[in-house]
Amino acid sequence: MDVSVLLFPDFETLDAFGPVEVFGRIEEYNLRYISVTGGTITSRQGVQVLTEDIQNDDCNGILLIPGGQGTRSLVNDMKFIEKLYDMALKSKYCLTVCTGSALLAKTGLLNHRKATSNKKAFEWVKSINTNVLWVEKARWVVDEKYYTSSGVSAGIDMALGFVSERFGLNKAQKTAEHIEYVWNPDPNNDPFVV
Repeated sequence: MDVSVLLFPDFETLDAFGPVEVFGRIEEYNLRYISVTGGTITSRQGVQVLTEDIQNDDCNGILLIPGGQGTRSLVNDMKFIEKLYDMALKSKYCLTVCTGSALLAKTGLLNHRKATSNKKAFEWVKSINTNVLWVEKARWVVDEKYYTSSGVSAGIDMALGFVSERFGLNKAQKTAEHIEYVWNPDPNNDPFVV
């Protein structure tokens, strides 16, 4: 199954590459990096990533949407939001990290669903769509095919939780061990709640 990582200028590096580190260790997954324009996309921290144009992306596997400063302007880019709507709708699973949930919320696909986001930006994210059932005290939230996680490193916890659901707890634990990461396997245990 393809894991399509949707990148945009000023995305948060760890939001994308934390889960990538996890999914890259799953033999059944093929990682792809996509963007609206294709070409080189630069993260907030200056990491440059060569991406494919989403025009050519059928995105029927896993769609991963990171957050970051870039979400602040993208949330008002209706052409981007329309493309995101189509991709998220077609995806088998749609995962967001941090303020990536604001972008997904703007599509309307999270309406009347539970979701979470970065606690430092929580009020802003909530203001994007008040029809979402925002869960403040959560490391990550699952509502059918939609997975949303709180800030930055929570994406790693969510990705390991996703692996655990698909391949079993042992696989997730071995993956966490391999990357020398202390996994928080409890989606309700968010030590960063204000």
